Amino acid sequence: MAAMLNHTIVWCRDRHRSSAFVAESLSLPAARAFGHFMVVELANGVSLDFAEKEGPISGQHYAFLVSEAEFDAGFAQLKARGSAYWADPARRKPGEINRHWGGRGVYFEDPDGHLLEMITKPYGAEDDA
Repeated sequence: MAAMLNHTIVWCRDRHRSSAFVAESLSLPAARAFGHFMVVELANGVSLDFAEKEGPISGQHYAFLVSEAEFDAGFAQLKARGSAYWADPARRKPGEINRHWGGRGVYFEDPDGHLLEMITKPYGAEDDA
C-alpha cells in the first residue's frame, strides 16, 4: 500500500468552535467527538482532528478541493459571515477570488488564524482555461 494521509491535528483555542467553522464552511457533516478531539471527516477519508492548546498557535495552511456547487455554498457562507477573503495567500488581493487553471479559489482565515483555501481545480490542472 502506498502511504496516504489519514489525519492531521489542527491546534485551536476552542475545538467545538473551530471544527464547526470548518465543517460549515465546507458544507461537511458536523464534527464528531473522539477522545479529546473534534473530528471533521473529509470526503477522501482524511480527517481534521481539532485539539485545544494554550499559548500561541502557529498558523497553518489547509487547502480543500471542492466542487463548483460546494465553492458557491462556501463562498456564500463567507460573505454572509462578513469574513475577510483574498485571491492570494499573501493577502494582497482582498475581496477577490482567483481563477487559476480555469477554476476558482479563495483564501480565508479560521477563528485561530489558520489560512484556509477552497479551490475547484487542483493546482497545475491540465485544462487551464
